[in-house]
Amino acid sequence: MNRRTFFRSGAALTAFGVTASRASALGIDRSAADPAYVIKNQHIKQTVMGWCFKPMDVLELAKHCKAIGLRGMEGIDKKFYPDVRALGLDISLVGSHGFAKGPCDPRYFDECVKSLQDAIELAASVGCKKVITFTGMKFDGMDRDKAVADCLRCWKTVLPQAEKKGITLVLEHLNSRDGSKPMMGHPGYFGDDVEFCIDLVKQIGSPNFKLLFDIYHVQIMNGDVIRRIRTHHELIGHYHTAGNPDRCELDEKQEINYPPIIQAIIDTGYTDFVAQEFIPTWSDPILALRHAAMVCDV
Repeated sequence: MNRRTFFRSGAALTAFGVTASRASALGIDRSAADPAYVIKNQHIKQTVMGWCFKPMDVLELAKHCKAIGLRGMEGIDKKFYPDVRALGLDISLVGSHGFAKGPCDPRYFDECVKSLQDAIELAASVGCKKVITFTGMKFDGMDRDKAVADCLRCWKTVLPQAEKKGITLVLEHLNSRDGSKPMMGHPGYFGDDVEFCIDLVKQIGSPNFKLLFDIYHVQIMNGDVIRRIRTHHELIGHYHTAGNPDRCELDEKQEINYPPIIQAIIDTGYTDFVAQEFIPTWSDPILALRHAAMVCDV
């Protein structure tokens, strides 16, 4: 059998593990989606990023999360926190200044400090242990070294408060490559290299400042996801998911194979929140969420 014939054969498909039955066994095939699936293993605490499921009502989504076995919600308006918590769900992450107006830009420095201070107080009041932060966007005339210094100065300003309250700030790395649609990527984002963000975390040098490792964004910008998780896991404080290249469901049409990634996360000893942050495209978004929960329930 020559090379061309081999790659046309079923033997090649089997050898490279891409048969339909193999995809189904891994739980990534959408045909394996179970409308009654409930999370069984709870090795990690799955949660959901609420903005992805707009325009669905937040409390309706929360009830579905509870039924699926998810443990929390994030990316929702704080006015919903009491009702979400009343359902027995945690607030897994509290927002702050957003990705566009970050401390790398002196125009937003004071605003970022105040936003982070308020977010730390809010998180502590609702029993949440994490607050998200960002570098912000590059700007004309930006001096890279000064931008780094300003980011570090901002975070060091609020860290004593975070440490006192038992809150961890998590710095999210975002991709700058995909500007095709809103929220697919963020062209111009300063912290678009995950190794650069890891270096910022190291320069802060506090257990209350860690990386938010967004698997989707890391795959686009840097790749080598599992090795990076294994290498940097002690500096990672939160995870986000989504399929690539379309930031949609964790199904067989995407290039990221989530079961071994989640297993790698578990193997590092991480037992905290992993948030589903994909944008549903299936006709039934809740079935898509159940399917994602099943894929990550390893």
